[in-house]
Amino acid sequence: MPTRLAKSRRVNIYLGMAYEHTSTRRVEFSETDMAGLVHFSNFFKYMETAERDFFEAAGVDLINTEPGELVGWPRARAECKFTAPLRFGDTIDIHLAVKAVKDRSIDYQFRIFRKNADGSRTQTAKAHLTTILTKLVENGELQSVEIPESVRTRITVAPAAVLARPGGV
Repeated sequence: MPTRLAKSRRVNIYLGMAYEHTSTRRVEFSETDMAGLVHFSNFFKYMETAERDFFEAAGVDLINTEPGELVGWPRARAECKFTAPLRFGDTIDIHLAVKAVKDRSIDYQFRIFRKNADGSRTQTAKAHLTTILTKLVENGELQSVEIPESVRTRITVAPAAVLARPGGV
């Protein structure tokens, strides 16, 4: 049986609309560098894991293939500020909160925490990601499209208190 790398822990919903999610996973050996620290590029993979889990929990397809059409969410902007290292075997929480839902894009805020042996958590990174809903057109280019009502009725902006929480969750 395959091992699932991440588990969804919680999705907060307001009036049937999701605005935050936390995924939990362990750091794998292959994600570390020669110094035994998680390579910075993996933080972006962790964010994508939380985004996938968020969409799944909200009942929204992250990638939708229809005959002759491919629709997905490529990244328009990604940034991450690292505040503490992660190492092989660490258990982490990846907290996603929706910062904005625009006509064609969604902005996320992420906080990544290491779970410590004493039960406390250490914030290891804070990040932002902007995704744009696009479709693949006949000439092979991506064209942005408006976020459909079926997605807008399931995903909303997180309350200011969630985005401002110093502890993240």
